[in-house]
Formats: sequence, structure tokens, C-alpha cells
Amino acid sequence: MPPPYHDDQEGVLSKGDQTRRMTLKSKTLIIGIGNADRQDDGVGWHILKNIAEKIGFEVPDDPGAPIEIEDERVDLMYTLQIFPELAETISHYQRICFVDAHTADIPDEICWTELQPEYERSPLTHHMSPKTVLSISATIYGIIPETILVSIRGFSFQFQRELSPRTASLTQEATERIWEWVNAPLT
Repeated sequence: MPPPYHDDQEGVLSKGDQTRRMTLKSKTLIIGIGNADRQDDGVGWHILKNIAEKIGFEVPDDPGAPIEIEDERVDLMYTLQIFPELAETISHYQRICFVDAHTADIPDEICWTELQPEYERSPLTHHMSPKTVLSISATIYGIIPETILVSIRGFSFQFQRELSPRTASLTQEATERIWEWVNAPLT
């Protein structure tokens, strides 16, 4: 597995003997995933809204509204689902954080997982995992950013735009943990 690239200076990114010049506003991208019309499935949007407010951006109080923010500290992006074209986007960053909901199949209420590229099969036609999109990025671009998946326990997936009280109570802790990670030195 190739190592993640590093920032030599002034936007020259290199991995082994490959070097390419690009402009990076931020070295970290947080991608919130989920359907904000399905209650706790939209927790990724709510976490992004909290982080946007930390960096001084206002997001309309409209769960599911587009969030695409570029800032020198962190870039934010909200999407309904992971898609193959994200491989190109994530190849421009040194660190990626995916934020999504999970069900009772995962015992922790807030689950923090470091990811490595790995193709994962899915029986569904509209499903791609963070590991799979990392695998695509590694294969096409030779880039493997430091990547984490932060998943927050969802308790209700009804057709509503507000989080359930139990999931809403977890968003502040998840936001703070992600914010600490954003502000930590790159590894």
C-alpha cells in the first residue's frame, strides 16, 4: 500500500517519485453523508452545520440544504451518498473525515474508525463505502489521505427533518471530537 502524500512546500505534493502541483485551500475535508429527510440519517448534515458555525459560516437552518464551504482550516461538503467521483475530490486532501449515521449493529454511540482503502462489494446499486472510494482514489491518483469515519448512532429513521432527541444529544460530543482532530497536527 503506497504511503500518503506529504506537503513539501507551497502546494507541491509528492508521493514517492510522483510530484504534482495543486492549490490547496485546506488540507482537511469533512464529508457529511446521509438523507436529512430521514431523521437521524441526516446527522452528517447537522455535524457539518456545527463545524461551519465554529469557523464563522452560517448555514440555513434547513436540514439537507447544500453545504460546500472552503476555509483555510477545513473544507466541508454534504452529500446524500458516496459516489465514485469523490475519489478525485479526496485526492486533493491530506486528511478526510466521513461523518454518517449508524444503526444498532455498531455498539458504540459514537464510533471513530481509521480507514484504509479496500474495495467492498455491495448488493445494492446505489451504495459505496468510504473504503471503496479511498480504493478508487489510491488506484487512479496514487493518493491515500489519512482518513477516518465518524459514525453517530441513529435511533429513528422516519420521514422527518429533525434528529431524534437521543441522536441530537450525541452531535455536540461528535462535533467536539472532530474539531479536535481538525486542529491536531497532521500525522
